[in-house]
Amino acid sequence: MSKILLEIDGKEVKAKPGMTILDAAKSVGISIPTLCHHEALEPFGSCRLCTVEVDVRGWTSLVASCVYPVAENIVVRTRSAKVDRIRKMILELYLAHAPDSFELQDLAQEYGANRDRFEKEASFCIHCGLCVRYCAEVKQKNAVGFVDRGARKEICFIPEIAAKECWDCKECFPLCPTEALQAAYVLSQALFTPRPVS
Repeated sequence: MSKILLEIDGKEVKAKPGMTILDAAKSVGISIPTLCHHEALEPFGSCRLCTVEVDVRGWTSLVASCVYPVAENIVVRTRSAKVDRIRKMILELYLAHAPDSFELQDLAQEYGANRDRFEKEASFCIHCGLCVRYCAEVKQKNAVGFVDRGARKEICFIPEIAAKECWDCKECFPLCPTEALQAAYVLSQALFTPRPVS
């Protein structure tokens, strides 16, 4: 199988066809932050924290490295003033929704993000989709999904399915970068658990 040669942060990288920039960077020990990526799931590209700069024959663009395929002779910068500025802004927006997330706080410290820059809208969910996709793609149960759209979008358990499938599973819980899933599950449990008849 032929290799694809590209450059990441000044290092020559030999990647396999079908790899993404994120995959290629990981293969040589270069870390790119992600919140919506999981190796067992199809790339999603929703969090945009993995944004990198790609130079293709002198044309530079910003791309999500988890969905952008490797190509011959491209030059990738995973850290630059522009990339760090974008990641900082993304983290500040996420911290408005999930200010107590340890994962976000650690990343905020690395990128100098101000957790109080934006007014708090504590939904505790950043819509990374990990729980929804894991339940659909890996477990094939579709017990958790998104409801509503735009600013009102949130995750919820589907009571009819979750009541049968989720009690002994909960594999999606550790995936949640903001711990929102546990809160949603507890709420759903309260809503669809039958109450004892007095």
